[in-house]
Amino acid sequence: MSHDYIELPQPVKAKYLKLENIHMPVGKFAISGFRVFGKGNGSAPSEVKQLIVLRTEKDKRSAWIKWPPVDNAYAYNIYMGTAPDKLYNNIMLYNVNEYYYKGMDKEKTYYFQIEAINENGESARTSVIKAE
Repeated sequence: MSHDYIELPQPVKAKYLKLENIHMPVGKFAISGFRVFGKGNGSAPSEVKQLIVLRTEKDKRSAWIKWPPVDNAYAYNIYMGTAPDKLYNNIMLYNVNEYYYKGMDKEKTYYFQIEAINENGESARTSVIKAE
């Protein structure tokens, strides 16, 4: 079945997964987008210590976003929005600790938060940063 979601009845611990084609009624067997969800046995990353959002007077549509890297994180989620309680947009970044964001309205104030990610979970989000 195309795009089938299969949830196991009980969580399992696994190091490897094997996909076996039992039968194809027509055509050839093909797979695309095989994804597995879960968490490792270690601890989630530490919280990002300092989120900096630099928005210039010259071009208010852009902001340089920076943060110190977290040791045991491989990715970060940056949340953004036009109200501190409405951070509906986000972007996931891998193996970087800065991002040049160019998607703002020059007349509006924006708010940002960040969380660190590893195979064991997500850190707590930072406090909300206001960028005028």
